[in-house]
Amino acid sequence: MKKTLTIAGSDTTGGAGLQADLKTFQEYGTFGMTAITSIVTMDIDNNWSHDIDTIEPDLVKKQLNTIFSAGNPSALKTGMLGDIRTISVVKEVLTQHQPKNIVIDPVLACKGTAGILLSENAETIQTQLLPLADITTPNLIEAGILSGLGELKTMSDIEKAAVIIHGFGAKHVVIKGGRRFDDQEAIDVFYDGQTFQYLKSPIIHTNNNHGAGCTFAAAITAGLAKGLTTFEAVQTAKTFVHQAIQSGETFNAYLGHIWHGAYRDNGNHLI
Repeated sequence: MKKTLTIAGSDTTGGAGLQADLKTFQEYGTFGMTAITSIVTMDIDNNWSHDIDTIEPDLVKKQLNTIFSAGNPSALKTGMLGDIRTISVVKEVLTQHQPKNIVIDPVLACKGTAGILLSENAETIQTQLLPLADITTPNLIEAGILSGLGELKTMSDIEKAAVIIHGFGAKHVVIKGGRRFDDQEAIDVFYDGQTFQYLKSPIIHTNNNHGAGCTFAAAITAGLAKGLTTFEAVQTAKTFVHQAIQSGETFNAYLGHIWHGAYRDNGNHLI
């Protein structure tokens, strides 16, 4: 059985973060492992705003040492890393063990927060993690920050951002346009350093999309672990997430989760 690893924050509602990653890994038939970097909770007395409590970097390193003591996973992803010290710890461990199939999801923004989360980490991710990445999966906001272009308003802007981010060392870049770019189609842009490819699916008008970004990166990770090419992994992840959003459920008045079992429920079989 292929082993997959997520280095990410814990979402106590179970919809995003490492919980979403583990559910996705399981659906793909891989064995998921976790190194927890932070715990995200929601304040029921403050309009369900997000609170983030980071795990000390030394403890993150202990978790990673435990995981890698059994050998390298077949693929891994990063999510919310908490602070610059944790990013440095992750870089140190990955450099030491040289695992394959590294997916960097550069989490700089979080649903439910006002503005940007942890934007001060962008430069450290650029210099320490993107050079290690087989693929990175920023959304439009994150791609604008990482590229230095700010708000990405056109397809040309997205392509320019992908080229800049690729220049930091990531072998492949997929920028998640989602429904912020077009009101009819969810468009993601994939760049391999030479050509652009565009992945499109119909917009699903729902608020039950919590965890979609984490799940997309986790699905790519599991696809790579099972032997898909990078673009094949992205294509399958796109379909997996689209169906998960279609089958999403309301969690409470503020939040709705995607359903990670939708792809299987619809009769599809992952590798």
